[in-house]
Amino acid sequence: MRTEAWTAADAIGLNPTQLQILTFLVARGRAGMRVKQIAAYLGVSQPTTTDSINALLRKGLVEKRTDPSDARALSVAATPAGETAVRQAGQLASATEDAIASLSKLEQQDLLMHLVKIIRNLQTAGAIPEQRMCVNCRYFQPHVHDDPKAPHHCAFVDAAFGPAQLRVDCAEYDGAEPEAQRTAWHVFNRAAS
Repeated sequence: MRTEAWTAADAIGLNPTQLQILTFLVARGRAGMRVKQIAAYLGVSQPTTTDSINALLRKGLVEKRTDPSDARALSVAATPAGETAVRQAGQLASATEDAIASLSKLEQQDLLMHLVKIIRNLQTAGAIPEQRMCVNCRYFQPHVHDDPKAPHHCAFVDAAFGPAQLRVDCAEYDGAEPEAQRTAWHVFNRAAS
């Protein structure tokens, strides 16, 4: 995956950090994000993030604008050219997706469950920043429905969903309080085991 990221970034004239920032911003929509939020998501320093954003600004792939939640602050958002660059990079980096697609649906679901557990354990250990996963979200309600194909509930969209629809990076994510996260994880993990 790292090799694919380097190759895709290089093919469109970016380094991997720049492509990661740009991809993150495109996924967040036109509202944009503050530099501090971007740095926290990537798990890198604010100066590193600022340097990468400045390079993206010079290339016309991002723009700064007034933050909608605070008129005194600035946010960074992808431009249409930035969105195009992310699409181009995505077309180049497909070997991992092809490998995952070669798995059966059950194997893909198992892989997702293992990935969620690994990410959660890394977060708990403080090895990576909090990810925007269902299991950390205040809208996530694990195992509240009797349907084994759709046991979970998302209060944001008010709908049941199943293990195959778990997200590891959700644009609507709103982090739950630590105790609520622990409780949800306990219910989710106990029933998933």
